[in-house]
Amino acid sequence: MATACCIFLGLGYILLSTLDSLWQLYLYYALVGIGVSGAFVPMASTIARWFVKRRGMMTGVTVAGLGVGTLVMPPVATWLISLFDWRHAYIIIGIVSLVLIVAAARLLKRDPKEVGVVPYGEDASNNVEHSMANGFTLQEAMATRQFWMLSWIYVFYCLSIGAVLAHIVLHGIDAGASPNQAAVILSFVGALSTTGRIVLGITGDRIGYKRTIAFGFALMSASLFWLLLAKDLWAFYLFAVVFGFSYGGLAALFSPFIAEQFGLKSHGIILGVFMIASQIGEAIGPVVTGYVFDVRGSYFVAFLIWAVLATVGLVMVLMFRTPRKPV
Repeated sequence: MATACCIFLGLGYILLSTLDSLWQLYLYYALVGIGVSGAFVPMASTIARWFVKRRGMMTGVTVAGLGVGTLVMPPVATWLISLFDWRHAYIIIGIVSLVLIVAAARLLKRDPKEVGVVPYGEDASNNVEHSMANGFTLQEAMATRQFWMLSWIYVFYCLSIGAVLAHIVLHGIDAGASPNQAAVILSFVGALSTTGRIVLGITGDRIGYKRTIAFGFALMSASLFWLLLAKDLWAFYLFAVVFGFSYGGLAALFSPFIAEQFGLKSHGIILGVFMIASQIGEAIGPVVTGYVFDVRGSYFVAFLIWAVLATVGLVMVLMFRTPRKPV
């Protein structure tokens, strides 16, 4: 799957170099989007199978690569454009992506049993672990109340993420920051999200994924309520640090939490379905935020909505109970 997604990614970037009409832009970025889908679910599901002990930490390290890539690639792309032009930059990025990612993907093994070993920490773990044999199928998971509960938690998690990433720079400028200062706010969100993925991943291994997810939601909710009061630049920077840390950390925790609650039998497809729910939330958030701003001339109401829904997500996490597999 990683190889297939990489082919879509590289092909999409290479085709973007031939762009000369709007329909091509939509089509080729759709190919890139298909390719990007291989960056999280296949990787996170592979980590879940290879690690019992330190599963959260290793998931955090893996998905931290998403944050690093977000920070590194824009300046690299800008540098390539300055050396050549945007068409050649697309070709170079597409070819490099194909070569590097396909080469790395060929080294992946879905399950440690394929190479005759057991998952790291399997014998040392004292947790009650759903095995490959008795884990939930997607249909069995969907028959539980917890599946739909966690789906809504995913949606509430991503609503504010999409809104913040799309609008925080404009919100900062409206509050009096310069464009460069406002851009730093977004940079802080990205940088701290990388830190949060690793730190909260490790924390989840030590105190439990549910408790750590609740802590992440509490931080996210608090940061969004703080954003409602932010007027000065330092307040926006503080928001960016706390929000970025919490949103990144939560991204690392959901996959091991799903493995803990639903087992590994169909972990990939269950995680994929939850990711659909999250992307629906991430798509809705920016649109609703922009609409509210157009109607009211302020971001206050929109960010208040996301702060309240993040709090609802926190309450739902605290109410979550381990599902029982249907007989």
